[in-house]
Amino acid sequence: MACNFSSLLPFLLLFFFALVTSDPLIDEAETNPTDCADRWIHIRRLPSTFNLDLLSNCSAYPIFGDFCPFLPNHGLGHKTHNLSQSWYRTDSLMMELIFHRRMLEYPCLTSDPAQADAVYLPYYSGIDAMKYLYGPEVNSSADQGLELYRFLREEDSPEVWGRHSGHDHFMVMARPAWDFSQPLDSDPPTWGTSLLELPQFFNVTALTVEARAWPWQEQAVPYPTSFHPPNLSLLQSWIQRTRRSKRTCLMMFAGGGGVGSGSPNIRRSIRSECENSTSNVTHNVHGNGLYGGAGGYLKLCDVVDCSNGICEHDPIRFMKPMLQASFCLQPPGDTPTRRSIFDSILAGCIPVLFEDMSARTQYGWHMPADQYPEFSVYIPKEDVVFGDTRILDVLRNIPRAKVRKMREKVLGLIPRIMYRKHGSSMGLRTKKDAFDIAIEGVLQRVRSRVHRGQVFVR
Repeated sequence: MACNFSSLLPFLLLFFFALVTSDPLIDEAETNPTDCADRWIHIRRLPSTFNLDLLSNCSAYPIFGDFCPFLPNHGLGHKTHNLSQSWYRTDSLMMELIFHRRMLEYPCLTSDPAQADAVYLPYYSGIDAMKYLYGPEVNSSADQGLELYRFLREEDSPEVWGRHSGHDHFMVMARPAWDFSQPLDSDPPTWGTSLLELPQFFNVTALTVEARAWPWQEQAVPYPTSFHPPNLSLLQSWIQRTRRSKRTCLMMFAGGGGVGSGSPNIRRSIRSECENSTSNVTHNVHGNGLYGGAGGYLKLCDVVDCSNGICEHDPIRFMKPMLQASFCLQPPGDTPTRRSIFDSILAGCIPVLFEDMSARTQYGWHMPADQYPEFSVYIPKEDVVFGDTRILDVLRNIPRAKVRKMREKVLGLIPRIMYRKHGSSMGLRTKKDAFDIAIEGVLQRVRSRVHRGQVFVR
């Protein structure tokens, strides 16, 4: 799709206004200063080279593709169809725009950095990384972030950075942390940039869609899905639909990979097991009642082929099969996590995980690690690929009562892992979404470092 830059002007002008003025997009009369104790956030005014200007190059990276179509609606993308009120063709790379827009209506903004409990850097790091990953500056990938640091430390109110050496600052990174963790001394450069390896940013909290296990400053937050309801009624309506959905398939997998010859891996094992399973099940004499009778499963396994990214911006392809399945298989790919985990939660489909790093050690703010057995199934991938464990056998042996209980837990997670639409109704704002929980986590982390004087070692 060709980029019509003129169609983006209203969107860009709004951001320009916000970046220049840093004014909140809510009525100050709605903000109760008492409710903002320990919650004040200051938005740093960054030059447009660190955010706005990056959007004007949305079609400049042919190797990656044109991301211009995903800029409308402040990063939510176009609606899936004209009558849609909650569903958009959202690209996860737009998470930085989504957070920025939501920050502008955060109720406890302050223009005085001295009053702030935390400082937000509206730097579109994932988009800026594209010129190093896919553009002309691939050989300078160790330089990402250096200009930003010089601006923060030397050019613009250096005392704001200097008062806590960046410990009270945070930024959003719409890529896995691995994309920003190239060693500084790599020669020749390998994949990624070195933004998270720069000592200058070790103190800054980085919200990423996938974090590494060891650096303290990284915290994973949910991938943006396509679901962004504007009011409480639409959220509740969707949850009721997922609760009533008939689960006619035991398990399903939406994704690519695992085809052709090659070394054994979990995706190949999943496809093989699905292909070898009985497609139509009408009765199970020896089972625990999961399949027999009117409430039984018609299929044991379903695969939605999402090779070459064909499902990424088309939730209709995978959402209906997820609504019909009891369990959704979430194998790791190039990195341990995947957006599909959150898609399956939206569909009330119980996630089946094969690595701890896929979710349990990642999203602790939004899905506490000790609660995972209540809403997910864990099967070590080694047991499936190199052992005798069959996924179908594990899932078939889970009692129906436990499956229903787990699904209710999954449904309870929906408000916590979605990003509601900006400008949403006051009723919906009573439900903490992924953005709200992330901001609470940032403020708590900053307090633990700045106000309590705790020291963390990378």
